[in-house]
Amino acid sequence: MIRWRPRAAAALALASAAGLAAFGWPLLTDAGSGVAHAQDAPWLFALLLPMLIAVVLAEIADGGMDAKAVALLGVLAAVGAALRPLGGGAAGLEPVFFLLVLAGRALGAGFGFVLGAVTMFASALLTGGVGPWLPFQMLAAAWMGFLAGCLPRACGRGELVLLAGYGMLAGLVYGLLLNLSSWPYLTGLSTSLSYVPGAPVPENLRRLFAFTLATSLGFDIPRGLLTATVILMAGRPILLALRRAARRAAFETEPEFETRAEAG
Repeated sequence: MIRWRPRAAAALALASAAGLAAFGWPLLTDAGSGVAHAQDAPWLFALLLPMLIAVVLAEIADGGMDAKAVALLGVLAAVGAALRPLGGGAAGLEPVFFLLVLAGRALGAGFGFVLGAVTMFASALLTGGVGPWLPFQMLAAAWMGFLAGCLPRACGRGELVLLAGYGMLAGLVYGLLLNLSSWPYLTGLSTSLSYVPGAPVPENLRRLFAFTLATSLGFDIPRGLLTATVILMAGRPILLALRRAARRAAFETEPEFETRAEAG
């Protein structure tokens, strides 16, 4: 397991705080703001991407990720980027999320956070999916991998059931978060599903849940079910392989150098 270092933890906290503000601003604005004042939002989108990249760079600079960890990150991110287009997004079947859950569990919360962000970024470059939605996808996937590493201890079949249940819930929450990032712009101001600036938080949450039920729940449930099913079916060998790779790579071992005379 790769430990999380202070500088990287600070960068993660900063990126997450900015991300929470970016996701949650519709619930916090007053009645005078209106969706029309949301033209400042793209600037916030643009700030999220370098913050997420800063988390990766801070972890490398702190020594939390050495060359072996970076190589493993690259391999897993490439696998995830290749897996994501396989479902084509049809009915929400995106087979990448099980990998984020299992890697976060086996390699630690910090690695899961970085893997989620890098995987979504690489996938967007691969499929041409770069746009203002990308930082939100990166952050939501990063949180998914991070929280997988924070789940309570379990072993055997119980661990797989725990991870499958988490994967199902995470698939639903991922869709809800992405809806929250786009919902104010998609429904206008005159429907029962529309965002109402300045309305009480429970009222806007009710409208958000209604919007999710009407538009994306048919994608979110299959996403969660696929993630849970793959974890139950293939989770054990993948967890064993990831943990074996971490042990053999000895990520926490400090390198020691000796002179030629000492070697002789």
